[in-house]
Amino acid sequence: QVQLVESGGGLVQAGESLRLSCAASGRILSINVMGWYRQAPGKQRELVATITYAGTTNYADSVKGRFTISRDNGKNTVYLQMNSLKSEDTAVYYCNVERLRRSYNDRGSDYWGQGTQVTVSS
Repeated sequence: QVQLVESGGGLVQAGESLRLSCAASGRILSINVMGWYRQAPGKQRELVATITYAGTTNYADSVKGRFTISRDNGKNTVYLQMNSLKSEDTAVYYCNVERLRRSYNDRGSDYWGQGTQVTVSS
């Protein structure tokens, strides 16, 4: 069984920083893409940032220059450093992994974390 465990959310003031972590555990051979999505109240879930196994990153325009995504392939962990936080960053942040392979015969599956709340007060 694969689990994604997120940590690092909380309540901060505008302009402050937070660092989210997401560790995948279980039987894991490889993970293609790891990423973060967020969902604010009354809105659809949206992409925040993704990173491939090789380190290629992709960011939503709203977070470019403020957020940095990184990963530790040896630990199957992805991080999201969030700086200069704004009130509009308030949301539940979800970790996502794409094409997690558990063996060489496994074509891969996608998984979601349980979500962690980030609240930015202005």
